[in-house]
Amino acid sequence: MLFRPNKNSTDISKHRSTANDQHTSINSDWRKVAAAIYRKPVDSKIFGSVELDVTELEAWINEQRRNGMKITLMYPLILWVSRALKQEIPELNCYIRRGSAVQRKTVDVMVSVLMQGGQMGTLVVPNADTMNLRELAEFMARELQNSRKQDAVLETKTTIARIPWPFRPWIMNLLRTLVIDWGIRLPFSAAKPEGMGSFVMSNIGSVGLDVGYPALLPMSNVAMVLIMGSVNTKPAVVNGEIVARRILNLSTALDHRVVDALHGGKLFKYLKNAIRNPESLL
Repeated sequence: MLFRPNKNSTDISKHRSTANDQHTSINSDWRKVAAAIYRKPVDSKIFGSVELDVTELEAWINEQRRNGMKITLMYPLILWVSRALKQEIPELNCYIRRGSAVQRKTVDVMVSVLMQGGQMGTLVVPNADTMNLRELAEFMARELQNSRKQDAVLETKTTIARIPWPFRPWIMNLLRTLVIDWGIRLPFSAAKPEGMGSFVMSNIGSVGLDVGYPALLPMSNVAMVLIMGSVNTKPAVVNGEIVARRILNLSTALDHRVVDALHGGKLFKYLKNAIRNPESLL
């Protein structure tokens, strides 16, 4: 007796093939690592967001670009937030070690960048509070070239993803306890107690999202993550009149063990004032 596949059996076969392809695609190295390091959200975190009027700032940035400076809206924000942490809100430049808050000696920024192939990579800007805009632009241009060739964070994700599942969470928990909780430097690991910098800055507006609320990575001592959303033209009241303005959504997640909502409010207030004077960045 011969078996003749009918249309339905062919469709089922195609469906199974598609499902297998989808299963493979969603189990990327990062997804495997994330499943090992994240737990259910039981810890207290603070989330906040603000709308910033960047109409004049965008025009000023375009002028700098015409003068040969390769920058985006993220660059001024990196410098302003770094200066705020150094001068106005040093509490945001702390992390927890062995149950106590530790003040960082420098303001270093981890910046998320879009890599080739659509993956997110990172680079760290050391002593960002001491830079001016041109110095930051030159540093970023140079480091982006190197980061896109070889990203240590991506390499670490790939290495961890190769560990079989039963052992992967155990290894991640052990590393987190030794490096993050106890502050021990391991010679065989790229992980460091302060390795991810004072805060993380990422731009999700570049991928089409208006607003985003970030996660605080358990495998880091970062007390704050800032997320830039998209910039949209919206009606706003200026001098008693409704006019069209360019509005940026900026969101943050704060580690409640280190800071309170008050500190986030002070940061957003600082940014609103700083935006009015971009020349200070030069």
